[in-house]
Amino acid sequence: MVYHLGDGRWWDAAAGHWRDGWGRRIRIGSATDILGRTRRTWVVLATAHRDHDAANNAGAKLAAFCQRCHMIHDRPEHQRRQWRTLFRRNAIGDLFGGPYG
Repeated sequence: MVYHLGDGRWWDAAAGHWRDGWGRRIRIGSATDILGRTRRTWVVLATAHRDHDAANNAGAKLAAFCQRCHMIHDRPEHQRRQWRTLFRRNAIGDLFGGPYG
């Protein structure tokens, strides 16, 4: 269970202070203003491959991230794969005169 403000800022109960969406400690203004906006959310952890190699399951190469952090971690790899897929699709269209779709 995580208490958050809906904009990426969340309460770190273990450390006793607020953090931003990247996990950095931040200061929040008035406590009375914050209490009305605080929400609770269940966090589901996902296992992330630090080196983006799904075949490498060594303990040091894995990390437990929340789903948001996992997607942020994998964003460059997903963009690279998307570019490669589109490049191949266009190359096949060039070779065989098919639709680019």
